[in-house]
Amino acid sequence: MIRTRFAPSPTGYVHIGSLRTALFAFLFARHNNGKLVLRIEDTDQNRKVEGAVENLIQVMRAVGINFDEGFYLKEDGSVGERGEFGPYLQSKRLDIYHKHTEQLIAEGKAYYCFCSEARLDELRKEQTALKKPPMYDRHCRSLSAADVKKNFDEFSASGKKPVVRFATPLEGQTVIEDLIYGRIVYENKILDDQVLLKSDGFPTYHLAVVVDDHFMQISHVIRGEEWIPSTPKHLLLYQAFCWQPPKFAHLPLTLNPDKSKLSKRQGDVAVEDFLKNGYLPEALVNFVAFLGWNPKTEQEIFSMPELIEQFDLGKINKAAPIFDTNKLDWLNSHYIRGLQPEVLLAAAKPIWSEKNIAVENYPVEFLNSILNLEKERLKKLSQLGEGTGYYFNQPEYENGLLIWKKSDAADAKAKLQKLQEFFERLDDKEFSRDILETKLKKFISENGFDNGSVLWPLRVALSGLEKSPGPFDLAAALYLGHRRNGILERINAAISKLS
Repeated sequence: MIRTRFAPSPTGYVHIGSLRTALFAFLFARHNNGKLVLRIEDTDQNRKVEGAVENLIQVMRAVGINFDEGFYLKEDGSVGERGEFGPYLQSKRLDIYHKHTEQLIAEGKAYYCFCSEARLDELRKEQTALKKPPMYDRHCRSLSAADVKKNFDEFSASGKKPVVRFATPLEGQTVIEDLIYGRIVYENKILDDQVLLKSDGFPTYHLAVVVDDHFMQISHVIRGEEWIPSTPKHLLLYQAFCWQPPKFAHLPLTLNPDKSKLSKRQGDVAVEDFLKNGYLPEALVNFVAFLGWNPKTEQEIFSMPELIEQFDLGKINKAAPIFDTNKLDWLNSHYIRGLQPEVLLAAAKPIWSEKNIAVENYPVEFLNSILNLEKERLKKLSQLGEGTGYYFNQPEYENGLLIWKKSDAADAKAKLQKLQEFFERLDDKEFSRDILETKLKKFISENGFDNGSVLWPLRVALSGLEKSPGPFDLAAALYLGHRRNGILERINAAISKLS
């Protein structure tokens, strides 16, 4: 069976790159009727953030990624584990790592290292000065049994513990057959004797990930290309344990438009922030799926079921994808336009409430009318809070904005006074968009006015903006929320500005 895993560290927010890794693992598993495991890798206890696991699961659930095994959220909001290969938290698996470390030591494939941090620092400085790659010099690899016992006694007396290093083969090659990058060959002599077990008793990533992937029966490891240099170390461990390694697929690094590495600052690349700022989960998933993957068709809009159906690791490009927010905005605007009115309204209400707009005081028809006008202009839902306040409150603007480019203040004031009389004469049944357009155009024609000198000051009076929906749409929408008097108040306010 195809089994993939998403194995993040509990260090805080969910990076957009982590979302891509999880998404590709999810799509590949689902496409092949396999399973996706959520494992938490917390070997670095200093970086652990309280609540990070709960947050991660909630974010993944929000974008439609579900896990078959590992961690999940219980009904009370706490974290639980499910599956026969757990525990799925590395700090609960220390006995397993210790057992397999001892096995490697007994077989002469790993050894204790007693070198101090001071010695290792000095070694790195010397190698750097000689322009050599920093790596351990295998000083403790050839210690006799007597020396090992002596060092152990000295360490124990001082309350310290040695680390355990892997005895990397000094000859031969290690070959990665990567599903994306193809064949990658490493000479074993350039590989370090990596630390397997730290002095605090916790395994390093390299040992834990190999042991966990083996016992959790992971068939395919999908992760970022930054892990390629670690892969030969992992393959040598599989070889040392006489285990069959999984297949590896390393994803190309996502870049900013200037070709720099995608920022790791939370405000820039946190999935939570994208969702909070009004990007729809469907749009975000669609966008992230195209960061390196190409379906080889003209289709650009994909639902999750369509992504599952089409996904193939062979369609991932080696070239680094560009994180283009313009493309994300375009996708998001497409998905916003496709939302059902009740769904869009449900999403808009909390955004308006955050801006202290008492939406409960307005008729649903008015709110839906606003959304119907604005959704064609929205790139993200957060813009509803930033750019729709004038529908609810009298707009603020400079009086010069009321003047049409071919007119002057006196003319704008005169036209607004005529418009005031026009709206006062209208029957309540005539405040629909189409009737308003017909009536207003007739009014302009009968008075010998030009469209711009009438419609421009009217639109500004109603919205306070240089760019907004047209005056017919605005007047019809405002009538639903404020009735005739609300429209007249805005026209009166505009006249006052020109007096």
